[in-house]
Amino acid sequence: MLRTSETWLHGTLDAVRFHGMKLFTVGYADHPLPLVRRIVEDVVREHQRWQETIAELDAVVVEARSDIPDPRLVALERRAQDIAREIDAFQTELESLGIQLKDRRIGLVDFPSELDGRRVLLCWRLGEPAVQYWHDEDAGYAGRRPLSPTLVG
Repeated sequence: MLRTSETWLHGTLDAVRFHGMKLFTVGYADHPLPLVRRIVEDVVREHQRWQETIAELDAVVVEARSDIPDPRLVALERRAQDIAREIDAFQTELESLGIQLKDRRIGLVDFPSELDGRRVLLCWRLGEPAVQYWHDEDAGYAGRRPLSPTLVG
């Protein structure tokens, strides 16, 4: 359930809009994790495929002759673009849920939230069982801090 920024959060499955952006409680961030996990697994897998395709493309470019077109170049470029479009679609799916994809390689996402009246990000990484960390908006992954029991509820 979405509420305006003027209302209080009632229960852990509520979200609130703050200046047009969905804000998550810890419970509300954990609720869609099964879906988020599947999307992020796809992102990480496809990102790995994209990196492998780019490496293969680089190798073909190095050995290709400029006077003879190499059909592998076109095929590899097309594959890399197709994979990139898939990854972008996964990112768009996360964004439609209000979730920010931060690192395609390790599967890191942030959920906008609020703590003591300031904007923060709840942080989840692929492989973690639940949302267990948060950080200030400008701190990033290196600034992750464990959620205290009082924040989790």
